[in-house]
Amino acid sequence: MTNKHNGLTYAEAGVDIDAGNALVERIKPAAKATSRSGVMGGLGGFGALFDLKAAGYTDPVLVAATDGVGTKLKIAIDTGNVSTIGVDLVAMCVNDLVCQGAEPLFFLDYFATGKLDVERATRIVEGIARGCAESGCALIGGETAEMPGMYHGEDFDLAGFAVGAMERGQHLPQGVAEGDVILGLGSNGVHSNGYSFVRKVVEISGLSWSAPSPFGGGTLGEALLAPTRLYVRQVLAAIRAGGVHGLAHITGGGITENPPRLLPEGLACAIDLSAWTLPPVFRWLATTANMSEPELLKTFNCGIGMMLVVAPDQADAIEALLAEQGETVARLGTIVAGEGVIYSGKLL
Repeated sequence: MTNKHNGLTYAEAGVDIDAGNALVERIKPAAKATSRSGVMGGLGGFGALFDLKAAGYTDPVLVAATDGVGTKLKIAIDTGNVSTIGVDLVAMCVNDLVCQGAEPLFFLDYFATGKLDVERATRIVEGIARGCAESGCALIGGETAEMPGMYHGEDFDLAGFAVGAMERGQHLPQGVAEGDVILGLGSNGVHSNGYSFVRKVVEISGLSWSAPSPFGGGTLGEALLAPTRLYVRQVLAAIRAGGVHGLAHITGGGITENPPRLLPEGLACAIDLSAWTLPPVFRWLATTANMSEPELLKTFNCGIGMMLVVAPDQADAIEALLAEQGETVARLGTIVAGEGVIYSGKLL
């Protein structure tokens, strides 16, 4: 006779369904707190419903965006500080949506890990819910995948999916013209791009994540985990006030690669690099890595997280409106004949 294994369970294979159920129960209050007009039902269904008419739209066009957090996750994993990484996830999606002129309506997340830690996962999703609440969009669904063998140790990955809407004919960019003014909104550090480079620079520096940050903000790990800023509410207010012709979320590719995405053929962004002060984190990265200014400008946001291209006769009013909402606004330059981004002045 042969001995046969009796009663193999899914949990023995490394997937704990009970832990997944426990996580859903833990995050329900956070998701409920993000509810807004248009939401139908709660978590737990096979899909999530949203009523555009109830949200106030009559002839809507939907806009969708998806993104992740990149290797910034490695710092969160290495330091155990996962409370704000969910804000990054939301910001990377909704800041893109608003560049099209859309109001973010709802958000879904995908969280994958080798072994589900309910406590840690709850902190991550609570961060996602916080980002949604600050952006006025609802967290209406998601997926938690426990995949032993795919992820090792405490590794995990995140992906986000946001859907927004605008009334037909209100899409951006629209009307960008020579003479338009370029306004820049301050960033909150590195945000969520360039972290493979950042981690390499930290390795070169010889500093640990727990070492005091050489550019302020607590420990080095804490400073580099400062969450991506959410620009949705203030930018939507500017759009609704009138005069905004285009927006650029400064993400991968930095200031050099992102603004051209809103330009018609034959136009360029003329940007004065002396119009703002380079934040200390970027100066430290550039100095430690011996980066050239052009390399810095096409890698990082360099202190400008969002750009607005606005009508010249409404630039003062839009700048004042943004300042009233707590924004640090810099006049970066103007739209001129040409191609891409044309720099003057010095950043370094």
